[in-house]
Amino acid sequence: MGKKVLVVGSGGREHTLVWKLALSPDVEKIYAAPGNAGIAEQAECVAINPTDIRGLMQFVLEKGIDLTVVGPEAPLMAGIVDAFQAEGLKVFGPSARAARIEGSKVFSKNLMHKYGVPTAEYRVFERIEEAAAYTRDRMKEPGLRLVVKADGLAAGKGVVVAENQEEALEALEQAMVHKVFGSAGDRVVVEECLYGEEVSVFALVDGEEVVFLAAAQDHKRVLDYDQGPNTGGMGAYSPAPVYTPELHRVVMRDILVPTARAMVAEGIPYRGVLYAGLMVTDRGPMVLEFNARFGDPETQVVIPLMETDIFPALEAVATGNLKQAEVTFSDEACVCVVLASAGYPGSYARGHEITGLQELSPDILVFHAGTAKTADGRLVTDGGRVLGIVARRPDIKSAIDQVYKEIPKVHFEGVHYRRDIGYRALKR
Repeated sequence: MGKKVLVVGSGGREHTLVWKLALSPDVEKIYAAPGNAGIAEQAECVAINPTDIRGLMQFVLEKGIDLTVVGPEAPLMAGIVDAFQAEGLKVFGPSARAARIEGSKVFSKNLMHKYGVPTAEYRVFERIEEAAAYTRDRMKEPGLRLVVKADGLAAGKGVVVAENQEEALEALEQAMVHKVFGSAGDRVVVEECLYGEEVSVFALVDGEEVVFLAAAQDHKRVLDYDQGPNTGGMGAYSPAPVYTPELHRVVMRDILVPTARAMVAEGIPYRGVLYAGLMVTDRGPMVLEFNARFGDPETQVVIPLMETDIFPALEAVATGNLKQAEVTFSDEACVCVVLASAGYPGSYARGHEITGLQELSPDILVFHAGTAKTADGRLVTDGGRVLGIVARRPDIKSAIDQVYKEIPKVHFEGVHYRRDIGYRALKR
């Protein structure tokens, strides 16, 4: 009997996971909650909110689902894994306490400090007066930049890299006084700004067992050459040339394995995918942040390079048998370019018709991030990031060339995308 899987979430990351699970000979039926128009082509979409844990559990019990795969961070923080495990249900993702590695900057920084995992020097504050005094004092140092981080989840907007004292004090006031991030700003972390090249590293973790997946680089700024405001990600590529075999050995030895062991030592074993956002500095790799789930859009370039079946690997993590899992990756390259709505990451319109997808070359992958179907069956925009267009080729340059050759075939009103995805790889 084939397995039934539920994927929780509605973005490009979830579409990629659904696409890969659909290739598994073990998987007979996939559901998605709530899914999107692209996901609906490979899974049955159900209108349940990702944080409606009771509703999701009822659905899983009703349908006899064998494995639930949680995409976004919000349900993890809300305790979906704990609730499912208490009912004896198999679920992929960390417990609510373990997910604090993403959900609380303070928890994450304190853990790294205690166990010697390399990260930026930092201080934690609960009172604006103390935070402001520290900031004024530190910023007397010539050339020093500080980063102000709200402790809790702030939809990717809770981090400010301050160029000067005025910007740092303004960031503190916005978070701690004006509460622009709600309770996420009750505590803040103020840390030194690290310099170097960023890289995202993904590993499956099951207690102390760590299985490396891949490294990728994403492009957060909305405009070419890293200009404009931060977004959820405008594109990504994998592998990242900065992530050399030598760097990999250091990351495993000094970051991934010690972090997994630290969580066990704290009595909070981590099970799921651990995503380390690193800065490769002249002092070696240092952790900018940890995430408790697959990245988006990095998933769109990492998972298509996975040669092995994904279902047994996810199930092995969910059942504590990661030692038994076999995971191999292609040595080819993937590039993803995100097509976004005009105005993103600010306000944007929805409901613009999307055309041209059927004209794309059959070897191009399309992952839907913000799409919907109208009553008369037309595909329309339904989010800030709309589509991820992905090319897999023998090397980064040919993948970049291919994806940019294909993109002009796709159209919707106000379509916006970066034209320089992968430029750092080419520079190297």
